[in-house]
Amino acid sequence: MIAFDRRLLTHMNWGLLFSTILLFTIGVLNLYSASAFMSQEGMAVTAYYQKQLLWGVIGFGVLILSVVVDYRHLKSLAWPLFILTIITLILVPVAGKTIYGARRWLDLGFFNFQPSELAKISTIVITARLLSRSAHPLDWKELFIMLAICSIPAGLILTQPDLGTTLNMLLNVGGIILFRGLTRRVFKTCAVVIPSLIPVAWFCMLDYQRQRVLTFLNPGDDPLGAGYQIIQSQIAIGSGQITGKGFLGGTQSQLRFLPEKHTDFAIAVFGEEWGFIGCLLLLSLFCLFLLAIFTTSRDAKDRFGSFLSAGVFFYFFWQFLINMGMVMGLMPVVGIPLPFISYGGSATVVNLCLIGLVLNVSMRRFVFKTD
Repeated sequence: MIAFDRRLLTHMNWGLLFSTILLFTIGVLNLYSASAFMSQEGMAVTAYYQKQLLWGVIGFGVLILSVVVDYRHLKSLAWPLFILTIITLILVPVAGKTIYGARRWLDLGFFNFQPSELAKISTIVITARLLSRSAHPLDWKELFIMLAICSIPAGLILTQPDLGTTLNMLLNVGGIILFRGLTRRVFKTCAVVIPSLIPVAWFCMLDYQRQRVLTFLNPGDDPLGAGYQIIQSQIAIGSGQITGKGFLGGTQSQLRFLPEKHTDFAIAVFGEEWGFIGCLLLLSLFCLFLLAIFTTSRDAKDRFGSFLSAGVFFYFFWQFLINMGMVMGLMPVVGIPLPFISYGGSATVVNLCLIGLVLNVSMRRFVFKTD
């Protein structure tokens, strides 16, 4: 099961690997700056970047394991992995650990495990398995089965509450389904019904979630409260202007005006220090990264590998889009981090694991014939 042929390395998507390493390196450097702050004794730095490096070492180890083991074995492990995910999510409200007012973690002693991160992998794998059973567009029956299965972990995560991860998961599944294709009748009906349900979602939101939407529409209504994050983020990015203030030169970051600067708003630190040109280069790197994943999905010789890579593509695409949108004030704040740039141990390991799976698909695209 873990036998590895070195000849497979000739077919690896090296562009994806190098862009991943470069994004992670930029993220660690940005976290070093985001961890710095001015004190009476001078410049001080917290340990976030050191922890991120440690999680990166673990993550790249998981990436190597994900590359070595043939991804086709995941097809038979899809249901056990999905069931394990549901069990851990059910344990969260029973024995979970509360951090920042949300119960999302299980205390395993030496680290806090976040089951919603495992759900990101298992949902992509189970969706790829279900969709790979045939090649024709989905009809109503198949669509309802897909949505019913994926709504189980999404509903459990939503109760934690974690709207960001739930939204990201549903968008991922929707993207893979569209990649597979819908019958014309199903597509037309969904195109009409889904937008009409958006107003209904307003009444299903919690009070703080509604407040985030109102703050997005007019952050100036509460500049020192709910609108503070967005306003300070826009000030930080705007103050970077064309070329930025330089590494460790961001005043909004170093003087602690910018909240959550090492997690959801890490890109604001980058924008202040490297300006419009730096953000444009980083965005270009993200686009090359996504293109490398999409190319692997397009060139995969089996449906499971193609849908698996497509799931990873949409997983990163929506996080990039939503995080950058909310940091610039173009979307409501929903708590979605920027992959490889924002701090997060479990997220780093999951991100690198998913990249390993895509590299796995690219390496084995000549091993067998198209199904």
